[in-house]
Parts: sequence; structure tokens; C-alpha cells
Amino acid sequence: MATHLLVDGENFKAKIKAAFRLAGTDRPAWHHYDFAGLFAHVLKGTDIDRTRFYFGKLRFDPDSAQKSTQLIDEQRLLKTHLEASGFEVVLAGQVRGQGEGRRKVFKEKGVDVRIAVDMVAGACDGQASELILASSDSDLQPAIREVTKRWVRCVYLGFELNPNKGLTYTTGRAILIRNAEVLQFGRSAEEKQAA
Repeated sequence: MATHLLVDGENFKAKIKAAFRLAGTDRPAWHHYDFAGLFAHVLKGTDIDRTRFYFGKLRFDPDSAQKSTQLIDEQRLLKTHLEASGFEVVLAGQVRGQGEGRRKVFKEKGVDVRIAVDMVAGACDGQASELILASSDSDLQPAIREVTKRWVRCVYLGFELNPNKGLTYTTGRAILIRNAEVLQFGRSAEEKQAA
């Protein structure tokens, strides 16, 4: 049986961004962040057989062409970076603009549903004996309960900065990433080799 790491991409990025903001420093471009190094460090001693990052599908929005083009380009660079690091990238749900003009905000919908489906399918199909969930989305609690009924162990991978108490309780085990660890991996492996 295998251990799968499931990462809610936007949720995870928001937590990393908050740690950089708290430290009073700019976060690196996402396609330069050393996600592989961070996971290897915080999950040391755990053999991960499969890691999947989940993101909403971005679509061009003609009403905010510049912003949507920027977001699409950033997602493309990040997807390439993650796949080069050995991760799978799943584009699920969608990202929609809400509001008008400069106040338009892009929100992701449907990613948590895809993660929940993959969790339950992996448990029912016998693909995983352990799921490490890198998300602070409480909507995943029903899926966690279902997979644990099927003898699949769930671990919550969160952040010391505002951990989700519900997920900590529901999973039974939590690993919290410290802010210093987030900052430590602010440069990609490629950048570190070049330095």
C-alpha cells in the first residue's frame, strides 16, 4: 500500500504567502519556490509514493484581460516547475472572476470536491494506506471520516500559523510547518544550485 500527499495548491500557497508577509519579506515567484525541499524536510522519514497538487482551471476573462493573462502565465510556470520536481498537477474545478473592474477578485471553486473524490476513490480502490492532506479546508472533513472508516490513515499537514483545529481533530495526527521552514525553502532547487 502507498502513501499519497494531496496538496490544495491555492490554499497551500496562501499559507506560505502569510508566513512571508509575517516575516516582513516578499515571497518568491511561485515557480521558484522549493516545494520538493519543503516536503522532504517536514515529512522526513515518510516515503511518499505519489504527490498531487490541485488547482482550479483558469480561463481568460475579457473583462480583466491583463489580470487573467497574468494569472494564466503564472499558473503555467508553476505547473511546469511542479512537474519538473516530480509532482502531478491536477486542474479541477475553475477560477472565476467576481465583481467588476479593478475590484474583480478571482475565486477558485470545485477543487475541494475533486480532492475529496480522489481521497475516497483511493481508499475504496485500495490505492493508498495513508493520505497526507496539505489543505486547511474544513469542507474535507466528511471525506476524511469516510476514508478512515476504510482503514486509511489520514494526516493533516498544516501550518503553525493558524492551523485548522477541525482537521487536526478529524485526522487524528497533524504535522505543522513552522514559519522558519517556509522561509528556508524560498528559493527553488535550481536557484540554490546556481548560487
